[in-house]
Amino acid sequence: MKKVGIIGGSGFIGSYNTKKFLDEGFKVKVSTTDILKKDKYQHLLTFKNSENLEIVQLDVQNKQELVDFLQDCEIVIHGGTPFQLDVKDLRTELFDPTIKGTENFLEAVLKTSGIEKVVFIASVAAYNTNFPLLPDGKTEGEQVTETDVPFMSEQGHPYAQAKFIANQTVNKFIADNPNLSFEITSVSPVGVMGKSLSDRQDSTSTGIQYLFQNKIAPNPFIQMLYDMDVLWALVDVEDVAEGIYKAATTKNIHGKNYLLTSESYRVSDISLLLNNQSPLGKSKVVYSNDLAKKDLGLNFRPADVPLNSYSS
Repeated sequence: MKKVGIIGGSGFIGSYNTKKFLDEGFKVKVSTTDILKKDKYQHLLTFKNSENLEIVQLDVQNKQELVDFLQDCEIVIHGGTPFQLDVKDLRTELFDPTIKGTENFLEAVLKTSGIEKVVFIASVAAYNTNFPLLPDGKTEGEQVTETDVPFMSEQGHPYAQAKFIANQTVNKFIADNPNLSFEITSVSPVGVMGKSLSDRQDSTSTGIQYLFQNKIAPNPFIQMLYDMDVLWALVDVEDVAEGIYKAATTKNIHGKNYLLTSESYRVSDISLLLNNQSPLGKSKVVYSNDLAKKDLGLNFRPADVPLNSYSS
């Protein structure tokens, strides 16, 4: 029975990852930032095969804790970077955990024997920090694909900038270490939607769905989405977990970064769908998922599936 270590395995996407690997017969080690805050991870203990689950406290900025966490894992999933839109201290809350955490993780992986595969949960921001807007140079009707030159703008949201830089850090590490004994693969989900597996109230993905459902704008960024009626690319959280599992168990895909994406809808139509109403417009495919379909054998659910799931 192989063991997978999942950094960030109790969050919105992470919980689906933990459930998927447990369902597939893996031993699963999940990190939590504070072992005393059981409300953050206790829902994982209700999953099938949870006797094969281990919860470990981990600070991704602590190099020794990272080394200890990686011991005896054949597969490691790194999804432990905070998805936050409202941040008071950019460095301590966002940039250090995201970028420094990635650097420390890569350093720790190099010191650990027995690892066969590393999967990074990157972000669509690795390809476009303007998301959900199009990258500069693209117009509506044009698709964004993995072959495009990644677009970075300092006008992008700080979260997007942090994820872009973290992805560049991974790419540089791969280039600087051509003879690794393990594969590194990344996945870049667009806007992840669906029903949470926990009652946690700190998920930004779940929070965005709540805001869209109720047409609430707590900050200028969300208000801009309504004002522009932005075309927002969506993907089902279950499809993201399936994509991460396939990336972790498929060989000969070292160095690739897969867009995980389904259809795009206007924010006004997303609001309708979240309220079990029919959209007024038609969905479009803004981000290409051809590579994930080809290499990983994924079939992405239509975008209305996770939106209806959230509201059910």
